[in-house]
Amino acid sequence: MATAKKAPAKKAAPAKKTPAKKAAAPAKKAPAAKKAAPAKKAAPAKKTPAKKAAPAKKTPAKKRTPNAAFMKALTPSSALSAVVGNKPLPRTEVVKQLWVYIKKHGLQDAVNKRMINADAKLKEVFGKVQVSMFEMAGLIGKHLK
Repeated sequence: MATAKKAPAKKAAPAKKTPAKKAAAPAKKAPAAKKAAPAKKAAPAKKTPAKKAAPAKKTPAKKRTPNAAFMKALTPSSALSAVVGNKPLPRTEVVKQLWVYIKKHGLQDAVNKRMINADAKLKEVFGKVQVSMFEMAGLIGKHLK
């Protein structure tokens, strides 16, 4: 149906030209008609983003507030204060200070980066020669009041 409507409109324009050009015009019309058909197939694909846009109107997620227990300043023990200082610090800051100390002294294991090789000061805190980074937070808790 669509090709029938387009063909008469294109024939009307070349009618004013010489008869030799009329013969060349129909050959060009056939590929143009084939190109128009895929354009119609693409039109239904445009409808799907409209459906996806509707769920985007959900209410925005609430911002997380930090837990007060993590922000409470705790006093480190004498063994831990040799590494992080003797000022009261929140747990998060104690862990950060420990990582600064570990990086500064090159105590992270070269082969397995998850393991920390304790020096004399850290051995008093951890109670072991080598500790996993995941155990570290649990072992620090014993030295905070």
